[in-house]
Amino acid sequence: MNNKLRAAADHLSSRDNILAGVIATAGIATFTPHKNYYQELVESIVSQQLSVKAAATILKRFVDLFPGDNFPSPDQILQKDIDQLRSVGLSRQKGSYIQDLTIKVIDGTVKFDHLDALSNEDIVTELTQIKGVGVWTVHMFLMFCMGRLDVLPVDDLGIKNGIQKLYRLDHKPTPDEMYHIAQTNNWHPYESVASWYVWHSLDNKPAL
Repeated sequence: MNNKLRAAADHLSSRDNILAGVIATAGIATFTPHKNYYQELVESIVSQQLSVKAAATILKRFVDLFPGDNFPSPDQILQKDIDQLRSVGLSRQKGSYIQDLTIKVIDGTVKFDHLDALSNEDIVTELTQIKGVGVWTVHMFLMFCMGRLDVLPVDDLGIKNGIQKLYRLDHKPTPDEMYHIAQTNNWHPYESVASWYVWHSLDNKPAL
């Protein structure tokens, strides 16, 4: 991955003069993909619309509901009712979303062993079947869990703010405008890495 990220930095620096300045300051982007796809989606649901600190607190309480040191399995989660899930700070809605995910994993509606072979678009289509998992969540999943380097998260507020500032727009860009900027500045096939540098320019993290 490090070699790919270095190649991405070289590609973007040589093609986008604006990002080149950010890259010179930021250095090589950091992505740490992993294969814990089920856990990642549960944690994404828990963390939605929360600060990093609040999400970490609730996530720890959630995991502590279950025996052992491992992340709870779908079967274990289904043994808890909504009120038990709410007792750790989850909203009723998030509790129902987590239950929906676990049910879909158990009945085979959602599978993870074939995701690596799918396109970004097909993964978005498949995972947004899960209640509470929208396009933004899947874009973050593709980028930071699966390590896909060609994702442009056009629904992310941080990316919109960063592009507006870096490219001196007088308004927040629309998705079409964001795609146009990416294409004009030759971000492909490293849109995820370009987005990381846009976030970095704001000293920011992915945000709705």
